[in-house]
Amino acid sequence: MGLFSGLQKNKGDAQPSTSSVAARATTKEPMTQEEIEELCLELNKIGAVKFGEFKLKSGLMSPVYVDLRVIVSYPLVLEQVSRMMYSRVKDLQFDIMCGVPYTALPIATCMSLGFGLPMVMRRKEVKDYGTKKAIEGAYSPGQSCLIVEDLVTSGASVLETLDPLQKEQLKVTDVVVLIDREQGGEAHLQKNGLKLHAAFKLSAMLDVLQKHNLVDEAVAGKVRAFIAENQTQLPAAAAAGAATAAAAAPPAQPKRLSYEERAGLAKNSVAKQCFELMARKRTNLAVAADVATADEMLALAEQTGPHICVFKTHVDIFDRWDDSIAAKLQEIASRHDFLIFEDRKFADIGNTVVSQYAGGIYKIADWSHITNAHLVPGPGIIDGLKQVGLPKGRGCLLLAEMSSKGTLAAGSYTEAVAAAAAQHEDFVMGFISVNPAAWKGGPGSPGLIHMTPGVQLAEGGDALGQQYNTPASVIGARGSDVIIVGRGVIKAADPAAAAAEYKEAGWAAYEASLAA
Repeated sequence: MGLFSGLQKNKGDAQPSTSSVAARATTKEPMTQEEIEELCLELNKIGAVKFGEFKLKSGLMSPVYVDLRVIVSYPLVLEQVSRMMYSRVKDLQFDIMCGVPYTALPIATCMSLGFGLPMVMRRKEVKDYGTKKAIEGAYSPGQSCLIVEDLVTSGASVLETLDPLQKEQLKVTDVVVLIDREQGGEAHLQKNGLKLHAAFKLSAMLDVLQKHNLVDEAVAGKVRAFIAENQTQLPAAAAAGAATAAAAAPPAQPKRLSYEERAGLAKNSVAKQCFELMARKRTNLAVAADVATADEMLALAEQTGPHICVFKTHVDIFDRWDDSIAAKLQEIASRHDFLIFEDRKFADIGNTVVSQYAGGIYKIADWSHITNAHLVPGPGIIDGLKQVGLPKGRGCLLLAEMSSKGTLAAGSYTEAVAAAAAQHEDFVMGFISVNPAAWKGGPGSPGLIHMTPGVQLAEGGDALGQQYNTPASVIGARGSDVIIVGRGVIKAADPAAAAAEYKEAGWAAYEASLAA
């Protein structure tokens, strides 16, 4: 049975049950290619995308007409539209959403209800009585806002919404749209500091409809020619209204430096080692040894060692630990040329972490090149760990962001972590981060390393809130340096082969980012 089985058009026909729609509205799994194609076909079937001869507002005659107002009459289509659009932005960090009036309002509402995303509304006509507000809803200055739009042609309506949001001191960097007509809107928005995330490109919809024999080659050719020949210019009024956004647009990011170049900029010895190792082995893969026994951990280190730059442990989950196990792991690391990272996540006051790091039954500082810490106790935790680790030539990663859903490690906390790292680059070698490219000022010092957990070859999540991103997204779009892979390797039938596959994917993403 398809997504839209039972969907009725006529008022008198039976409609799908409310419970089935509600159940679908909580579906957060990525849509399959089959589901995406089915949604495309359904948009054509209900008349949201039509082909023929249509006179546009501009006076031009167009071979295609997109009218998304009709989707409010088809609850299942509306729900799947919201799911498709959510999938395009689920990895972004934003506090609230705002739908562009009017057609995008029900889409934004459906996203809000289905995925628990707070929403505000922009008034198209501000009243001269009452609160006289242009933006309605609960929000605070400094919050980040995602703009939700149904269709982008020139981007003018998005920019009209941007202006009142910025006047309320809301930060706007991203826009999600159902259909991009590919007539210049994305470029116009980019010039004004906005990144467009499209559920569908019009040309991709054409491909699907042609595949299912709903559009012939002649019509498809006319549409493609129309798109190419009718690139939009941003209307003067919208351009003027977007002046504030243009002024606030972030500066172009500097060209990415190679690992070799960054090794020379690293102030911590382990960071320098890591950059040089990655360049030498042509790998930016770290494997997370989230296994139950010490024997399994050592076997995994042997299997994956040739393919990795870092081997990450959780020593307190192993069934046993002693100096001989630590020595064996160090020997494997030396033989296969990788660094050991004990993912201890220290989070206590300075005096306590001195004992935790140097002593106890694990003696972490004796065998682990890298450890990490939360900054929740304040910068004193860095001083405590440094007292033990710096004389031993160790490095520390600060947890700036986490890959779990609902994490509190974001926003001002992340900014404070970045500032603390800048003050301790002799011992702090970098960060555990998720999207350093989106940080205020970007990833920071090129001498610091970003390592990102929650990486798999396909995007998604698990039942406990872990969110997965692909190597291309993590290294390319998000600006990280090292991909940390757990289940994608340790649950594979052949962990060595899986590690080799992730190694290739991570390195290809790195090389592509250098060429960008």
